[in-house]
Amino acid sequence: MNDPEKQAYIFGGILALANRLQVLGDKLDENVTLKQWLLIAMILKSEHPSPTISEVAEMVGYSRQNVKKMALILEKRGFVSLIKDAHDARIFRMHLTPKCAAYFQTREEKEAQFMVALFDGFNEESTDALCKGIMKLADNIITMESLQHENEKE
Repeated sequence: MNDPEKQAYIFGGILALANRLQVLGDKLDENVTLKQWLLIAMILKSEHPSPTISEVAEMVGYSRQNVKKMALILEKRGFVSLIKDAHDARIFRMHLTPKCAAYFQTREEKEAQFMVALFDGFNEESTDALCKGIMKLADNIITMESLQHENEKE
């Protein structure tokens, strides 16, 4: 396989694996989808203890509307609270609830087993190489997005 063929395989593979991973992840827990889990993880990992809907959307790569829709579902389930910003009532900040923390503690073992199975057969070298490759792809995507935004402004 030459480089363009490998690149096409990687591109298609990432898309196919993302779909299959989502199906597997959604079966892991009947209460939280994989996309909702990612949303919660991004809130947890945010630099701000209570990020805005727009900030979370940017971190995850979803539209603001999709994040708000998911946040409202998670709010109904008691995992997230949406609170109006103290300085701007148009902005909603997302907070993880104590129920969310307690719930995800009950999932820790199941999540750990999932990750062990997912990366079965990976050694440190292959894990490092995959991590570096994904980080490079993420950097390239950010660059491409920036160029696209600049072109849209023109």
